[in-house]
Amino acid sequence: MKKVRKAVIPVAGLGTRFLPATKAMPKEMLTVVDRPVVQYAVDEAIEAGVEHIVFVTGRNKGAIEDHFDQTPELLATLEKAGKTKQIAALETTLPKAGSVSFTRQQEALGLGHAVWCARDIVGDEPFALLLPDMVSFGARGCLAEIMELYRETGGNVIAVEECDPLETDKYGIVGKGAQRGKGFEVTGMVEKPAPKDAPSNLYINGRYILQPEIFDLLATQERGAGNEIQLTDSMLRLAKTSPFFARRFAGRMYDCGSKEGFIQANVAFALSRPDIRDGVIDAIRDLLQEPKQLTAAE
Repeated sequence: MKKVRKAVIPVAGLGTRFLPATKAMPKEMLTVVDRPVVQYAVDEAIEAGVEHIVFVTGRNKGAIEDHFDQTPELLATLEKAGKTKQIAALETTLPKAGSVSFTRQQEALGLGHAVWCARDIVGDEPFALLLPDMVSFGARGCLAEIMELYRETGGNVIAVEECDPLETDKYGIVGKGAQRGKGFEVTGMVEKPAPKDAPSNLYINGRYILQPEIFDLLATQERGAGNEIQLTDSMLRLAKTSPFFARRFAGRMYDCGSKEGFIQANVAFALSRPDIRDGVIDAIRDLLQEPKQLTAAE
């Protein structure tokens, strides 16, 4: 069993659901409290033991590269002002030299194509895949949990969570097989099945550990839903020769690709912060007591 040393984070999406905010700024740089969405994915990967991050970028994503680079002018200004806390906060976001790579997805051909674009950097070894829109909230990151299962089972591992049984047609749903440690064998994967056809109510939540054979399958994958190259389609083909396992995430994943999920994430993370928790609670309480303010912008 090979160690999972690299993680792929696709950041080429346009973020049309957040226009006009994302007209000139990558959606991955929108902040949950005071950290960009993409920073949470990187922190989660490092926590799980990942040594190298591969970003798959697109046009107008330079701000992401700048975020993970040194900023001498800013540091000099902060040092002059004696703002040591801010300097320390910046240092926590800076990866080790040589531990980050960027490759370009020239065309928006889907998630499967974005993953395939990382093939030469990943090479012939298993890798983690983190969808940055999905922000992990819990005692520890979601990737750390499935990395633990991977060390027990090998193969391919995905993280899952429960959804409303009547809303399976919104997600990629897995079939649950025999128990394996803190996870289970995956007996099938179905993309957005009707509730009556769903094998369970466990959906794939955006965290994967995949074997490198997925790249050859993606190279020949025909376009699927949305006329895009779908990762799930190649995963189904890979499952015929390589086992899949899953673990139910003990925390919660917030979908920051949707406005509702983004707001929920901001509230959840703010309430987990001792430095701002009380003020946020007071603000929410005040808003709920004055419902007229909630419709003032309509």
